[in-house]
Amino acid sequence: MSSLLIESRFFGSDGDTVNNEDLPLVLMRGTEAAHSDAPAEWFEERFTANGWGGSWRWRVYPFHHFHTNTHEVLGVSQGGAELLLGGSGGERFQVGVGDVVVIPAGVGHKCESCSTEFEVVGAYPSAVAPDLFRSGEGEVGSLRGAVSRVGLPAMDPVFGAGGPLFDHWK
Repeated sequence: MSSLLIESRFFGSDGDTVNNEDLPLVLMRGTEAAHSDAPAEWFEERFTANGWGGSWRWRVYPFHHFHTNTHEVLGVSQGGAELLLGGSGGERFQVGVGDVVVIPAGVGHKCESCSTEFEVVGAYPSAVAPDLFRSGEGEVGSLRGAVSRVGLPAMDPVFGAGGPLFDHWK
């Protein structure tokens, strides 16, 4: 973890995207996946070993969306992208191979632009099947209530029980 850089951001509701008032988005840059010959497999194995299942490989939707019933992890396995995180009033982040984005329930995310080969591996704690809301859908108050009921995961998706996610998620 010596070359690992960690950023975290809180995002408030923008009226269309609930976001999460209790947990910040956590971005881990420089995981060992960046040096793997097979980053997608590295992420799948690591996420599964740490109790984050239901994994998939694809891109990030090109529209603002969020999940109210689960957290999500994205591991960049190919290419690079600019993601807009936190809804329309959020922040843009450049991500590349080996970067991990841990998205708390309710936090909006969207791909603004990406390389042609861009791919992420996504997963969810305890393999919960995520719901999907586009920003502006649903009544924000009731969606916020659903988000507040989502508990902490048992493990950091990359580093397990003692991982740095829990320095930010308490």
